[in-house]
Amino acid sequence: MDIRVIETIIAIASFFILRFATVKFLTKIQNKYSYSKYRIRPILKFINLLIFITLLIVLIAIWGVEQSRLLTFITSALTIIGIALVAQWSILSNISSALIIFISHPVKLGESVTILDKEFDIEGQVSDIGLFYVILKTDKNEKIMIPNNVFLQKATKINIE
Repeated sequence: MDIRVIETIIAIASFFILRFATVKFLTKIQNKYSYSKYRIRPILKFINLLIFITLLIVLIAIWGVEQSRLLTFITSALTIIGIALVAQWSILSNISSALIIFISHPVKLGESVTILDKEFDIEGQVSDIGLFYVILKTDKNEKIMIPNNVFLQKATKINIE
């Protein structure tokens, strides 16, 4: 059997084991701090994305690059990814904001909020908190997507009914 097949099987098995361990770890955090399962979802999406990208890089390295040039390939790939993220500060800012919203923002899924703005206020129910946007559903059944960094910068009123 080819060594690359064995390495691929090990990489894929490691991917599933790491995903399982991550879910278990986040479930412990959820239970310890009484977080809603919807509050854990954005972090789980982000971590799963990182694990999957790592798996892809490893599989490309296994099948597409000579073993002796593996270090060069990995550093080149990380450099390209780093430059792409630095060139897109808004994307990096939104991902960082998603982590801050997850950890310390008092808004939860399903709550009615009003985003206070100089020109006009935006009112709706929080239907999703993703890596890039907070999605509000209005009374008129419209979905309003607010970038996470803007959501953190604006004053937010939680409407208690």
